[in-house]
Amino acid sequence: MSMPSYPQQPNADQAQYGGQYGAPYGAPEPARSNGFAVTALVLGLIACLFFWTVFGGFLFGLLALIFGILGTLRARQGRAPRKGMAIAGLVLGVLGLIGSVVVLIFAISVVDSDAYKDFESCVDKAVTQAEQDRCAEDFGESLFK
Repeated sequence: MSMPSYPQQPNADQAQYGGQYGAPYGAPEPARSNGFAVTALVLGLIACLFFWTVFGGFLFGLLALIFGILGTLRARQGRAPRKGMAIAGLVLGVLGLIGSVVVLIFAISVVDSDAYKDFESCVDKAVTQAEQDRCAEDFGESLFK
């Protein structure tokens, strides 16, 4: 007399972890990320916030531009998601760079102006704080004429 054959039950490890290789059946693929895109967006935001410091806007803007290009290329090749985030970081980085260049050009034009030279000579001749304040007021008025 032989024993009836029953279907074999999975062992405890397979039942607990969902299969032979430890991955549950039907589990979604782990989410891929695009670190370049996230970095570009963060650096682009910082560049837009600190464009007036010239150095900060230029440095962060340039880094955002580089990371934005790398993130966009990875997304275009299908190796990473978030192409829009990479492009947004790239655009913000470019805006930070442009803002820094505009501030730098403005600062150079002010320092190179005759009004600034008059201000320097006025401050050099001033003896009291009140005279220096008057020089600053005159310089401010001459800028916005």
